[in-house]
Amino acid sequence: MLYQRSSSLFKEAEKVIPGGVNSPVRAFGAVGGTPIFAKSAKGAYVHDEDGNRYIDYINSWGPMILGHAFDPVVDAVIEKAKQGTSFGMPTAIETEIAELAISMVPNIDKIRFVNSGTEACMSAVRLARGFTKKDKIIKFAGCYHGHSDAFLIAAGSGAITFGTPNSPGVTQGTAKDTLLAKFNDIANVTQLVEANKGEIACIIIEPVAGNMGCIPPKDNFLQKLRALCDQHDILLIFDEVMTGFRLAAGGAQELYNVNADIVCFGKVIGGGLPVGAFAARNEIMNYLAPLGPVYQAGTLSGNPLAMAAGLAMLQHLNNDRTVFSRLAEKTEYLHHGIAKALQDHKVKHTINRMGSMISIHFEGHEVHDFETAAKANNETFKKFFHGMLKEGVYIAPSAFETWFLCDALSYDDLDATIKAVEIVSKDL
Repeated sequence: MLYQRSSSLFKEAEKVIPGGVNSPVRAFGAVGGTPIFAKSAKGAYVHDEDGNRYIDYINSWGPMILGHAFDPVVDAVIEKAKQGTSFGMPTAIETEIAELAISMVPNIDKIRFVNSGTEACMSAVRLARGFTKKDKIIKFAGCYHGHSDAFLIAAGSGAITFGTPNSPGVTQGTAKDTLLAKFNDIANVTQLVEANKGEIACIIIEPVAGNMGCIPPKDNFLQKLRALCDQHDILLIFDEVMTGFRLAAGGAQELYNVNADIVCFGKVIGGGLPVGAFAARNEIMNYLAPLGPVYQAGTLSGNPLAMAAGLAMLQHLNNDRTVFSRLAEKTEYLHHGIAKALQDHKVKHTINRMGSMISIHFEGHEVHDFETAAKANNETFKKFFHGMLKEGVYIAPSAFETWFLCDALSYDDLDATIKAVEIVSKDL
């Protein structure tokens, strides 16, 4: 494939945008080469500036669950834009999407819309701290909750120590209140809780991790977390920015039958526009301004275009809940096809999946947390990524990101993807 136009655009972008991109993973730093500049997309396909077409497994990192340029979403945005794009005033559509989201998701009474998943998670932690009047939080190595300071934390010197900043600009003062736990290791979490009794406001987790590849919870991990939080008066926050309205109509709470105290949303809830949200039961949400003392605000929160896109998306998912089982079946089909292709060429690998999320780890052992994910062969992944790109299949340009399937994918698309894996595997 030719990438001359993308290459030229990247050079121009580097002059005026740091690294040439507005989100680092787009720079292809983890895989090398020149980033692909998208020009258009429809259904299961994205087209680049050089005229190449790709079967897309990024789907804008998750929100395009029904495919790109889904007609009801596009039509809703166009019609709403004709009436004005932003008012800084309440609109009826905010209440409409709030009522629908609350009806679909278990254990929430109120929801507040923001502009990104980062903002949702940041606000949820502030709310948890204000509600519990405690300062410390627990997050998990490998789980990503956006770029708020409290989340950019690396491991400390021991299992019961606070973390250290992993980005310049994050202060030690911020880091001291973030404890880092191991995903799928309840004993480790319990140790942290016991060592910081009465100080932990919340535990925040991706119920199905998507930022170290797809890693589902195992051995009733979420249920055990819920019990631990109940025992110590800690709020449990589910970051469902990826999983919300994707794994099930009610997200991971519904799928695993575990109630979180606060739930964060993004991606699907915006239908492709910048939207985030956080939600909880009344007693917690009523701590937010203007009802309560915890301040949170945003000029463009509840933007009518974003609300129109999100409402159209949620209405379709609510009216046709078979989409979730269809996507799970397609993902299972893809899993088996890819596994056979890799096995036939003796490529060491592990595949994880849950619902419409899936990832390949070039590691022969079980991958259940960040440490095991990090053992995978990144050089093999780089070859795999560029090989798949050459065959017209676009996957995440990082070994630590899940793939997302959309309902627009046909079984012919899945077979073409499996065929690409067969071709690429010969050179791995």
